[in-house]
Amino acid sequence: MDNSYTSNITYVTLDGHLEVGKYRFVYFFTTFALYILIICCNSTIVYIIWTQKNLHEPMYIFIAALLINAILLSTAIYPKLLIDFLSEKQIISYSACLLQFHIFYSLGGSEFLLLSAMAYDRYVSICKPLQYPNIMTRTTTGVILLAAWILPAAQVAVPAGLSANKKLCSFTLKGVFCNNTVYKLQCVVSRAQIIHDMVILLNIALLPVLFILFTYAKILLICYRSGKEVRKKAAQTCLPHLIVLTNFSCLCAYDVITVQLESDFPKIVRLIMSLQIFMYHPLFNPILYGLKMNEISKHLKALFCPTKII
Repeated sequence: MDNSYTSNITYVTLDGHLEVGKYRFVYFFTTFALYILIICCNSTIVYIIWTQKNLHEPMYIFIAALLINAILLSTAIYPKLLIDFLSEKQIISYSACLLQFHIFYSLGGSEFLLLSAMAYDRYVSICKPLQYPNIMTRTTTGVILLAAWILPAAQVAVPAGLSANKKLCSFTLKGVFCNNTVYKLQCVVSRAQIIHDMVILLNIALLPVLFILFTYAKILLICYRSGKEVRKKAAQTCLPHLIVLTNFSCLCAYDVITVQLESDFPKIVRLIMSLQIFMYHPLFNPILYGLKMNEISKHLKALFCPTKII
């Protein structure tokens, strides 16, 4: 797409969509149904945690925050995707693209920090059970939640703001939404910008992952030395978090790899790998926590099968 200006607004073309043609309505309604399903699944778990007093504990509050994060991430992507399926040309203003870029990576960073908070909560609960009420207070939980959302948003705001004033040499974005492929549009990406992005990646992704691995290593060591009941408790509460961490880390790695090797990937492969991030993952979390967390599972059964007694 040539450089287009309408009232001084710069537009870019999203080139990651397949040619939907006469099937555009099929794609639209399928994607819309999936979006509604994501909202319903995540909201149901959040509702249960909100209404059940016995779930008003840091572990479940962090789970609710993680599911809210998934709803926000989906809302940043799905409405534009639905519009694109009904449009002849998939375009987006450059400013809106940077906003989507900012929201996507802010919430991605929040995901890692929330998983770190869960790991720390499990560490204190299993390794320091007598000190748990004094450490994981309501105030501490609130501060952690605020930090998990504010810190990534503040850090990602810097590259998004700097990109707003960059000169563009391309106006075609190879993707279905605005991730770090926006850098491919810029004429020059400075070394300082690359270093700053690496620092952000270190702060909101790599360090949290290392902290989580270290924390769970300590938990495993304690469990190995403890009795069967402690090991059972650790497995029930820690395993879902580790699965979510592994899944999300792989998807984030895909995001980096597809940007660096985009020219070597067919469009259909890029599309499938991109869809994994905002279609598969937001559905995976509520299903996993709903099935693997016993307390949530019991309340789900009571909600949908009210004749059964918890």
